[in-house]
Amino acid sequence: MGVFVLLPLLLPLTALPIARLAERHLHPRVATRLLSALAAVLAACSTVCLGLLVVVGTVQLPGHPLPDAWADREARTTAPYEEAAGKGAVIALLAVAVSWSTAVRRHRGVRRRAEFALAGVPGGEVAVLPDEAAYAYALPGVRSRASRGLLGWVLSLRTSPAGPGGRIVVSTAMLACLDAGERAALVAHERAHLAGRHHRYLLAVRFAARANPLLMPLRSAVAYTAERWADEEAARVTGERRVVARAIGKAALVSRGTPTPTLAGFAAPGPVPRRVAALLAPAPSPVSWPPVFTAVGLAAWAAAAGTLASALSSANATLTLFLVLEAGPL
Repeated sequence: MGVFVLLPLLLPLTALPIARLAERHLHPRVATRLLSALAAVLAACSTVCLGLLVVVGTVQLPGHPLPDAWADREARTTAPYEEAAGKGAVIALLAVAVSWSTAVRRHRGVRRRAEFALAGVPGGEVAVLPDEAAYAYALPGVRSRASRGLLGWVLSLRTSPAGPGGRIVVSTAMLACLDAGERAALVAHERAHLAGRHHRYLLAVRFAARANPLLMPLRSAVAYTAERWADEEAARVTGERRVVARAIGKAALVSRGTPTPTLAGFAAPGPVPRRVAALLAPAPSPVSWPPVFTAVGLAAWAAAAGTLASALSSANATLTLFLVLEAGPL
């Protein structure tokens, strides 16, 4: 495997330029999808290589649970740095597992509390809660109470947000600070979050950043571009870019944000002035891919090349380890 097993841990650095440039130069819909895909693939490759390092780095330790053939000298010599890197990978992989488990428990807890709060609210797309705190967010398809455990939580992500469970949660305090046009903008914004399944992108990049901290800039960028995507959809539906901008600005002054970063909200903490400025400017061009010979185009191709290299490195390391172990003595 050699150095190939280490490359996916560092190749997320190739995606950092596009994380900064996509926010300003790409349509938010394109930016959200592109950055989420990059983050998911890079995180998967990084996690796979951590697992490979754990395998090759611990086979020579007493009491390892793998067959004796895995401890063959040939297998060890094909993977330099296996002893130190393997032991470090054990700690890193355990940290990733704990971080993911914590994120799942927190997300499920927030959803349970939201479901409980909505239990007595009349049905309908918009659920208005009597609350002195100002907030508004999109709650995707409500998980069936029969679904339990991690599997049920994962399956709940497939629920269509346009179904009975997808609702817009808004407090009376938030509605009180908006006029009729701004309330329409709020509903259009949150409806765009549900229709675009933005919670999936937010979850993907959040888990990716927990798998590899180098992907944290992509998580922040997607949190922003998902809001911009909903801003543009609200402006398109209402036909009033200035009204949407005004509503976002007013809501940001009083909003406490969303219960968790994995739920998209109308005035989530972040660069609200940049969102308002973008709405006061002409609508962005809906290009699917930036021109090559531009800063954002070069950054996009560099990130794509880094992601491809990460995938190939992971595949090479996996195949090499498999062939070495297959060739080892039984």
